[in-house]
Amino acid sequence: MTIGSRLRRWTGILMSEGPKSPWGGGSGDKGGDGDDSGGGPRNPWAYPPEGKRPRSGGSTTLDDLLKRARRGGGGSGGPGGGLPGIPGGKGLWALIIGGLLLAWVALTSFHTIGPEQRGVLTYLGRFQNVLGPGIYPTWPAPFASVTVVNVDEIRDENFPRGGEEPNLMITGDQNIVDLDYQVRWNVANPQAYVFQIEDPEDTVRSVAESAMRAVVATATLDETIGDGRDAIEARVIELMQRILNEYNSGVRVQGVAIKNASAPAEVDEAFKAVTAAQQQAQAGLNDARAYAQQVIAQAQGEAAQFDKIYEEYQLAPEVTRRRMYYDTMERVLEHANTTVIEADGVTPYLPLPEVRRRAAQGSQQQPAQQNGGQQ
Repeated sequence: MTIGSRLRRWTGILMSEGPKSPWGGGSGDKGGDGDDSGGGPRNPWAYPPEGKRPRSGGSTTLDDLLKRARRGGGGSGGPGGGLPGIPGGKGLWALIIGGLLLAWVALTSFHTIGPEQRGVLTYLGRFQNVLGPGIYPTWPAPFASVTVVNVDEIRDENFPRGGEEPNLMITGDQNIVDLDYQVRWNVANPQAYVFQIEDPEDTVRSVAESAMRAVVATATLDETIGDGRDAIEARVIELMQRILNEYNSGVRVQGVAIKNASAPAEVDEAFKAVTAAQQQAQAGLNDARAYAQQVIAQAQGEAAQFDKIYEEYQLAPEVTRRRMYYDTMERVLEHANTTVIEADGVTPYLPLPEVRRRAAQGSQQQPAQQNGGQQ
């Protein structure tokens, strides 16, 4: 449809009859205003002459024209006599719809996958492929869909959530312990991660809590709050991974870390006293072990020395016997107040230590007597 025809439709809707101008410019026009008996239509904007004014409550020619246009009849502007469309309206709407279609195709047909991501491609809801890093064209939505999954991100789950409420568990020796721990995991299989489990985070949390409670229930309190944490963490990782593999969840457990293991607040003082007693007992046990090692080492040294002496004795029994006699007598007489002299023509016993003692006492008495005489 040409622009001229559209303009004629717009002008025709404002004309009461014929293609003449509604402003009274045609032949037979009277005074510019004109009337119904003239050669052209009356100007609809002019005030009607005397005797032809509409009665109170009536409608003007413009009101009638608009009413006819709304009713869809009486006019000559369109096929049904109603208001025509905006000039070029069909082409404009076609351009708008075409632009929206192009934008929809461009936004839903090209997918960018980052280096740390994988894309799960489906056609009409059916799995097709796992897309690696890059840009991939596909059918537009809703025919094709790509779900992007970050496979390198390490996700953390803290227990309890927020770390404010207690997380009480019962141990194998019927004690209660408050555990604060963290679980780290990532996505290993994007296809299974997208299709097999509905809520992966809640699933991982539920599995982690179940595994931790199951392992703690087989451990003692001392193992849980002491040196057995590493073994508990390793067992929890193994149990979690086995359960998640049975679910075919596509999740890999990276690690479990027990950040705090303590007694509940209500019995914390009693647990501290028990812990102090256990530490003291362990210290005493360590001291006893150290003393035992010292005694054992000394005995082993003496045994080795005796073995060497016995070897020497076998080589020269008489010499070894005499040397052992002299060594023994030296140890026995080391602190005795006895002097033995063996020589011809000398008194067998001379009390030299007694002589020395008396001489020392005499030297001490002389200064005392001198002091008394001076007084």
